[in-house]
Amino acid sequence: MSNKRIGFIGAGNMATAIINGIIKNKAKSAENISVYDLDKEKLEIMSDKGVDTEESCSALAAKSDIIVLAVKPQNYDEVLSDIKNSVNENKVIVTIAAGISIDYVRNGLEINCPVVRVMPNTPLLLGKGASALCRSENISDEDFKEVYDMFALSGEAAILPESQMNAIIAVNGSSPAYVYLFAKAMVDYAVSVGINREVALSLICKTFEGSAEMLRSSGDTPETLIKKVSSKGGTTIEAMKVLNEREVPKAIFDAMAACTKRAEELGK
Repeated sequence: MSNKRIGFIGAGNMATAIINGIIKNKAKSAENISVYDLDKEKLEIMSDKGVDTEESCSALAAKSDIIVLAVKPQNYDEVLSDIKNSVNENKVIVTIAAGISIDYVRNGLEINCPVVRVMPNTPLLLGKGASALCRSENISDEDFKEVYDMFALSGEAAILPESQMNAIIAVNGSSPAYVYLFAKAMVDYAVSVGINREVALSLICKTFEGSAEMLRSSGDTPETLIKKVSSKGGTTIEAMKVLNEREVPKAIFDAMAACTKRAEELGK
């Protein structure tokens, strides 16, 4: 990474995950990172890491070259208003809130500054995140790489056109909840037949990890991997029959479509 200062408005889970990834991987020194948050306790935690803390959004924006808006969508209007007099066309703005578009940020700041729109997910907290990014037309390759690396340090990162940024929320942003729901159902069944909850959860988690690695590394499609587990006349194929009869694949597809629809409704 360059010597540019990165500033975070908001010191919640996502900002903390990104900052931890940067520091852990020695991509940038803590002294070259600034943070502002209304919560003084969060700022103290950051200060203990050696991160610079600021007293206002505008002070942070004035001091930073790359500004990450790590706040909830409903707080964007206030934050953009607070920092617009401290932003110029050389500063890069990063938005990680669902539905917040590049144009929305520029309109709020009343300036045509470079913007990167990102959709991360919560496993970023463990360095296992999956983030989708899109860039404005006027950001330099160097600056975009710096933003891209911030997220790639804590997991996988992919570049998409902005036209797909609402749809991708269903794929990586909201999808951990689908996995947790499936895990809950599996644990509930295990407990119902007398299997210890912690034992079941441990085996299920390892199964998810192994299955994900098979998807990544085996070279097989999901359909092929299903067939390899589903021996004719065996146990797995009976389970798959029930899942298909209950139209579970269709339910997942419809759920993702509903997620995208809501993202479009919330879009700004």
